[in-house]
Amino acid sequence: MGTGQIVAVLQIGGEFTTDADGLMSYSGGEAHAMLVKSDWTFSAFKHEISSTLNNLKVDQFLFKYFLPKNNRTLISISNDKDLHRMVEFHAESETTYIYVIKKVDNSAQSVVADSATPTNAIAVVPTTPDGSKRQKVCAEWKDVITGVGQVFESPKDFRDALHKYAIAHKFHYRFIKNDSTRVTAECTGEDCPWRIHASKSPANINFMIKKMSETHTCESETVKSHRLASQRWVASVIKEKLRDSPHYRPRDIANDLQQEYGLCLNYSQAWRGRSIAQRELYSAHDEACIQLPLFCERIKETNPGSVATVVTMEDSKFCFFVAFHASLYGFEHGCRPLLFLDAVSAKPNKQWKLLTATSVDGEGDVFPVAFTVVDKESRENWHWFLEQLKYSLSASHDITFISNGENGLWDEVSLVFPDSHHGYCMDFLIEAFKRQLDDAWTEEVRDAMVELLKRAIFSCTIDEFNQYMEQIKSESDKLAEWLLEIKPERWSDALFMGSRYGQYSCNISNTVVDWIPTRYELPVVQLVDTIRCKLMEMMYTRRESCNEWPDGLTPVANQKLQEEVSKAHSLNVMPTENDGDGNLFKVCDDSVNVVNIETYDCTCRKWNVSGLPCMHAIAVFERTGRYAYDFCVEYFTTKSYRSTYSMSINPIPDVTLTDNSQSLATLPFPIQTRRRVGRPKEKPADPRITIKRAVRCSRCKGYGHNKATCKIPISGEALPALPPAELSDVHNKVESCS
Repeated sequence: MGTGQIVAVLQIGGEFTTDADGLMSYSGGEAHAMLVKSDWTFSAFKHEISSTLNNLKVDQFLFKYFLPKNNRTLISISNDKDLHRMVEFHAESETTYIYVIKKVDNSAQSVVADSATPTNAIAVVPTTPDGSKRQKVCAEWKDVITGVGQVFESPKDFRDALHKYAIAHKFHYRFIKNDSTRVTAECTGEDCPWRIHASKSPANINFMIKKMSETHTCESETVKSHRLASQRWVASVIKEKLRDSPHYRPRDIANDLQQEYGLCLNYSQAWRGRSIAQRELYSAHDEACIQLPLFCERIKETNPGSVATVVTMEDSKFCFFVAFHASLYGFEHGCRPLLFLDAVSAKPNKQWKLLTATSVDGEGDVFPVAFTVVDKESRENWHWFLEQLKYSLSASHDITFISNGENGLWDEVSLVFPDSHHGYCMDFLIEAFKRQLDDAWTEEVRDAMVELLKRAIFSCTIDEFNQYMEQIKSESDKLAEWLLEIKPERWSDALFMGSRYGQYSCNISNTVVDWIPTRYELPVVQLVDTIRCKLMEMMYTRRESCNEWPDGLTPVANQKLQEEVSKAHSLNVMPTENDGDGNLFKVCDDSVNVVNIETYDCTCRKWNVSGLPCMHAIAVFERTGRYAYDFCVEYFTTKSYRSTYSMSINPIPDVTLTDNSQSLATLPFPIQTRRRVGRPKEKPADPRITIKRAVRCSRCKGYGHNKATCKIPISGEALPALPPAELSDVHNKVESCS
């Protein structure tokens, strides 16, 4: 090229082969390309390769190339001079082929990747060890931390990676700073300068390594004394295998950990780790499997009309469905035919997930209808939940579902509810859209693009939708194509066939998280009963709050209607020609819209979308002397709101459930709560403070003071007169002694 820079073709994966003449060729891999400038330093050269190959840890690789017209000998690039010579040698070449080879025991090996692309490139493949299973695991963990710039989703993910990294490299570390915003650790080796620091990225989204030392000066620890193999860590490693093999012996655990991770544990360490794993696996799930059938019967007895079903599997897994009669009645008689499907983590009960079906009342507040407790969110669990939900509902009208569409929900909803409509949750769609925006976009442009998406979602007509999509396309064809690929008929009002009535998302996750105690891990029975108590309290509070409301619309719906009324005063209304019934009107503002008061329809489609009359319809009502309240859908009326909360959820007392007088309190697995680690937020009450004892002097036997503060003379002075009660006690003691 002759311009002080050359083109290097980069490839991930591949291997060298040598023919009979000694000529070497390279094949396989995935190709990339980058420019190499003559004024670069060797560090800049490595940094560019690392960024091109997804933050590759280049310190573990060697860089080699062939001289022009010489494919017999690989030349190394190890410093600035080597790099400059390579650029000079290939100044007249169109491309340069550089190979990156993994360092293994002071030798280089190329490694074959899964993909296969043309030859001539940079080859980057981890070496496949030919040793034991332990070597494979340690080889994987040696690269879990690659260096500065590596990003993790949370501080916990970074700490987990650091733990594996320390085990693989056989060193101990201690935390200097360890909180939700920053983590700093250092090696505990004597005079070892190794140190690592990670904190939140500038965008305050991910957790990023900011500083990391290159090497250790301490010697590797012996695996026999590796303190990082804590009981909790052992439990986390063996938990899944213990689930499949309940008779997993401590001796086998110790042998497996030595083979897989190179850690030598004694019998007691393996036994304690297995005990922790057993408690996390079996005490919670086995307890639930035994208690839940009895709890289902109790729910049905105390709340007639409720649906409570549990299905247990052989591996102690279960699916527990609950829909209280008050919730089902409120949804069918007062709420909009709209259900939001969402999965909620039952923190701190990390082993369970809540699959929820939630509606909204006339005020737009969350109204839980049904939920199920499962071990994980999966397509099979969603299908089972939807089947139970369909069995519980007796409503004949169509239901509109809103969800994120993940875990097969697009197919499962249409399979179980074939006549329903299914759309995207707006919050989920916006977050997915933000992830599509490149880092090169400025904050102002990103906000403008999100605002355009919201306007496309709220567009009621095809023309409006196309207008905003064209604006998005003018900024990025890729974003416009992505939005079209996820089917606008699932998220835009202009194309969506269901009825959302102006509700696009539901914050059930935040509501449930506020309901569940974060300090203790509750058994599933107490978890469900805690939610029941919150539902009972919520329904009672809202039922009482609406008693003073006037008839008509709910306060929130009435406010929205008044906003449309204020816009309708300046509109011109004209009857249409050839309208014998007097139901069609033309309303003129910036455009002409036709209102049909008989079919509750306006060409702007806002009336159809929201369920409340638009400003064009209200202008017609004012001219014809009609009341706008008579043309609102019933779900926004005070009457429907009161019907939503007309039923109550009854308490579930601890009563005998079966003929053999077995109750939840006498089950083989007692209901217990597990206190979480950390310092309690509130200081527990000291029982010694609540029971106060009168102070008595050991010198004069009087009350209210002690010996050090006693002022009563003992000899040579007249004693003060005792109270009558104490004087009587003294006489009695003297008589008994005589």
